[in-house]
Amino acid sequence: MTTAELQKLKQRYEIVGNYEGLLRALDVALKIAPVDLPVLIEGENGVGKEIFPRIIHDFSPRKGKRYLAVNCGAIPEGTVDSELFGHERGAFTGAVEKREGYFSVADGGTLFLDEVGELPLQTQARLLRVLETHEFIPVGSSEIRTTNVRIVAATNVNMEKAVEEGKFREDLYYRLNALTVKVPPLRERGEDIVLLFRKFALEMSEKYHMPPIRLDESARQLLMAYDWPGNVRQLKNLAESMSVTSEVRELNADQLAGFLPKRSGGGQLVVAPKDKGEHSFESEREILYKILFDLRRDVTELKRTVSEKLGQDTPKGEPTFHTGITILPTHSSHHNHDAVDEISEAEEVEDNTHYESITLDEQEKELIRQALEQTHGHRSLAAEMLGISERTLYRKIRKYELDN
Repeated sequence: MTTAELQKLKQRYEIVGNYEGLLRALDVALKIAPVDLPVLIEGENGVGKEIFPRIIHDFSPRKGKRYLAVNCGAIPEGTVDSELFGHERGAFTGAVEKREGYFSVADGGTLFLDEVGELPLQTQARLLRVLETHEFIPVGSSEIRTTNVRIVAATNVNMEKAVEEGKFREDLYYRLNALTVKVPPLRERGEDIVLLFRKFALEMSEKYHMPPIRLDESARQLLMAYDWPGNVRQLKNLAESMSVTSEVRELNADQLAGFLPKRSGGGQLVVAPKDKGEHSFESEREILYKILFDLRRDVTELKRTVSEKLGQDTPKGEPTFHTGITILPTHSSHHNHDAVDEISEAEEVEDNTHYESITLDEQEKELIRQALEQTHGHRSLAAEMLGISERTLYRKIRKYELDN
């Protein structure tokens, strides 16, 4: 698939991003579309799995036939067989008339079974028969019906584990798994996260005629460091919520952090897995940003608590003394949009333990120096390792006087 063809495909299905795993999934979907075999699409909730069955159908010989999408997890267990395979009149209480199931309605086309892992075992057995013989029996009937339908299934569960636990039939899993498309989670997609956020923010701006939400460099880094348990769906909800509720239209990391929910496990940062032995400067940079953001929030909250206990506001630029703890004010850097403000010091007077102020500039300088050493001064490679543009790298080299 050429670059032009890929771009055209992404525009048609409103796909945003250039992450290698996403492009590979698109390429696989196009390759398997003409092959009339079952397909299993794997990926977490909210990653956009529903796009791929549509692509497979539209680029298959069945594109002129019916396409149906069914959420198996949303159908009550007692009626799922009736929904999929149909029923006869009087087959059960409430069956006042004959009804065609999805396998009959989609005959000749494509049937997308989302959350297929939620199907009860009895229904799984009937689904296996359809895949193997193209035959099924409606509920309450003795007549064998046939269907010519292609099955594309999707799941967010670990199917191999479900098979081991007896929750999913092994023979059905291997039958569905003839062809597989793996959709990557959002947390692995790096700068795609920023592109998607910008897209959702601009859509809200155009729809409701409001200034778009924008993020500075520190906020973009925090956005990419967050683990996104709800994936693209969560990111879209965040962009829409911020567009409506934020009074500030360009946010920094501290302001963005107020919109990001804290998870019970405490882990918002996810470091993408790297090949064994590969040193990841991107991971170091994300970890550093996360630590500094968390430290700053903790210090800010502690200052607020101390002020409330004293019954007065903390004077700006002056330390507050209370219960043996001195909280020094934070100092913001107004000249560097690629760095985070310095973290204020916290000194515990009682045991004379000192916590030195940490600045991102110092850590960032060291990371850039290491990257240049690793690449023997090759700046384009160093920029790629650091996950920044060459233009940004050149500016930082001049800033930190690393030209020599």
